[in-house]
Amino acid sequence: MSPSPTVSVIIPTKNRRADLELTIRTLLRQTVLPQELIVVDQSEETSSRESVEAMLRSAPIALHYIHDPRIPGGAVARNLAMDQAQGEVLLFLDDDVEMEEDFLENLVRTYQSHPEISGVSGVITNYDPPDRLKRLWSRIFERGPFHDDRQPIYWQADQLVNDGLYPVSRMTGALMSFRSRALGSLRFDSTLRGVSDGEDVDLCLRLGPQARLVINPRARLMHHRSAGGRLTDHWLHRYLRAQIYVYRRNWNHGIRNRVSLAWLLLGSALVASYAGLRTASLEPWHALVMGWREGKAAAG
Repeated sequence: MSPSPTVSVIIPTKNRRADLELTIRTLLRQTVLPQELIVVDQSEETSSRESVEAMLRSAPIALHYIHDPRIPGGAVARNLAMDQAQGEVLLFLDDDVEMEEDFLENLVRTYQSHPEISGVSGVITNYDPPDRLKRLWSRIFERGPFHDDRQPIYWQADQLVNDGLYPVSRMTGALMSFRSRALGSLRFDSTLRGVSDGEDVDLCLRLGPQARLVINPRARLMHHRSAGGRLTDHWLHRYLRAQIYVYRRNWNHGIRNRVSLAWLLLGSALVASYAGLRTASLEPWHALVMGWREGKAAAG
């Protein structure tokens, strides 16, 4: 077995002091601690910094706290942290997660046992599976590169807890980690601003086909999805924004991919039509159009 790698934990945050405190508390309770914690705070106020510094004062973890309200979003925040990180493994967490005590131990053990692995994620234990209609829609319309192989694993988090590793094509920014050497100089898309939908999948894809990414179902956490900084309109908005962004950055070539995109858009139009008729509202269509436009604009 390879030596235990050093770990840098990276957490971007903005105006979520209570959520961040919970995340840090669960980090400090880990059976295996990281060597380094880098928090990138985009808040106007300083209370989060004061709280985190107090919590880490006697902990055997090096704290690097970057506080700058001018940082324009999560992608840029993560890049700033990556430029400072010293760990052999970089673990990216959202600021509103609650880890089980052996979360980090299970990630580290995976890297030790499998030196060929480039990146490891875990499972979200409070992820509510979509209803049967939504799952059927996904099975029909998310074809080709749009098929998300993470979702069935999340839906069965409790049933799979004793299983082995699951190869995946992409991971989620709320809980993903990579070997530093696999990332090299690769960074998140620094042109993204605000809520950076699709940045996580884009980074995974740009690692290339040689990268081996896995989900370890024994590495478990809850994602509380704080309301702060999140959009509250129809889900089609963020969904399509992310899909169009990743498509134009990575899949905008070949007949198969173009057909897959057209099929996804048809499915999205059916959802917007059904939801609009049921609610007597044009909001779902507005969300669809805005998601398309913003995804194209973000991809450049």
